[in-house]
Amino acid sequence: MFVLLNTLWFVWMLKYVLFWLYLWQLKEYHVGRLFDHFTTHKGKKILFSYEQIFKILILISFLSDSNLFSASLVVLILVYFVELLIFLRGIYLKSFKKPVITLKTIFLTAVSFAVVILFLVWTLKLVDTAQPVWLLAFDILTPLIISVIVLLFQPFFVLLRNNTLAKAGEKLKKYKNLKVIAITGSYGKTSTKEFLTTILSKKFKVLSTKAHQNAEIGVAKCILEDLKPEHQIFIAEVGAYNKGKVKEVCNMLKPKIGIVTGVNQQHMSLFGSLENLLSAEGGGELADALPKDGLLIVNGDNKYCLDLYRNTHKNKKAYSVNKGKINSDIWADSVTASKDSISFIALDKTGQMAHFYVRVLGKHNVQNLLGAILIAKELGMSFGEIAEACKEIKQDQAGMILKQGNHGLEVIDSSYSANPDGVFADLDYLNVFGGKKVVVMPCLIELGEKSGEIHEKIGKKIAQVCDLAIITSKDKFAELKKGAIDAGMPEKNIKLIEPPHEIYSAITLFCKSGDAFLLEGRVPKELINLLTK
Repeated sequence: MFVLLNTLWFVWMLKYVLFWLYLWQLKEYHVGRLFDHFTTHKGKKILFSYEQIFKILILISFLSDSNLFSASLVVLILVYFVELLIFLRGIYLKSFKKPVITLKTIFLTAVSFAVVILFLVWTLKLVDTAQPVWLLAFDILTPLIISVIVLLFQPFFVLLRNNTLAKAGEKLKKYKNLKVIAITGSYGKTSTKEFLTTILSKKFKVLSTKAHQNAEIGVAKCILEDLKPEHQIFIAEVGAYNKGKVKEVCNMLKPKIGIVTGVNQQHMSLFGSLENLLSAEGGGELADALPKDGLLIVNGDNKYCLDLYRNTHKNKKAYSVNKGKINSDIWADSVTASKDSISFIALDKTGQMAHFYVRVLGKHNVQNLLGAILIAKELGMSFGEIAEACKEIKQDQAGMILKQGNHGLEVIDSSYSANPDGVFADLDYLNVFGGKKVVVMPCLIELGEKSGEIHEKIGKKIAQVCDLAIITSKDKFAELKKGAIDAGMPEKNIKLIEPPHEIYSAITLFCKSGDAFLLEGRVPKELINLLTK
């Protein structure tokens, strides 16, 4: 029986260790992000699951009454056997969580498994009545044990990271004629980077950071692995969760041009204050890093960017869709949006103008395109050249894709990420469609103390656009629901549903051919597959 217990326990620990390393990697080894996750409904379910509580009760029974030892041992073995079946099912369905393979995760996995094996070997030397107690205690404390391992080696990885950043900075110094463009902001960074890369590639040799490569180590690795002597321009998307991070990356990059695409409450809970957020994602650190002959470009439609524009003494320019807010250097007119494209006229202060037709979804992308167009003009491209280059921009570069779904449904896949401004923009795009309109989305995270207020506003917007809303997480569902009901949406049409199959059933029962639904934010991939295959 003890051999069976040891085997089942070890297999379970393989799964459990991988899960916690996955979670740390998902949160980019950022303590603040991990702690914030445990304030959400899903995070609390991880820490205070029925399974975890049941194991604590078994441990108490082991410790409190020796007469219950045999019964408790049998129950524990049954628990681990059920967990084994769940683990095997996860392997079969390819749904169990494990970290992406990197040198760091390989090292942390090896150390963690070594600790598990050594602990198991140590318990084999104990008397039979003691071993199950220690195994169960280790199981219950695994989240803490793995976290200690991660944090214990974090200084070592920080040293490696700093060494990588230093090497990347030294490499950049060798490229005297390379123009470096840094892009930051709470939203719009990736789309602006993708648009600008496509436009400038018509005239220059361009390298830009890849998708999800906006942290300091990702930017550094891109420089070390991909930057070649023939490159004339390097475009770096720079993200941050702490004050000082953008400054750290800019110290390496030494950018000549900086662009701030837009700022909102996203990640407020991680920054701790609006001041810290404005310093990093708000562009303050980027503006300070630019040389005297550098250029700062900001989104003139965003109030925080406008404040930065007015308060900086660097060379600066602004773009805007709504020219009334600021004396923009470039702006848009005659903006129209269809299901699969946008068109507009771009104008600048010199009186030049051009018509742009771009196959991306949603009017909000006019804003991101204007930022890219303004930089391209600064680098010597004409309106005509830029307009021609924009014809090569692809739908997925804007982070939102229109797909043909099952049963004749229109599927708008905006599941790349979500932030408040993005949600409002995507709902505006959904309004282009006829027929019934449905949104499927989780509540947003890391918004700080104004999260409830923001979700009420989202609920009101949903009520204006949608016939049905399916929310996939519980955290701010009450606030979102209140906003929707206050704006006139029937209570029965705003639902909290988590399992993908139940969401699929709700959509297919409600919708018919020609109806449209928006997948906003991190919705399950299983749901996307159900709807589009």
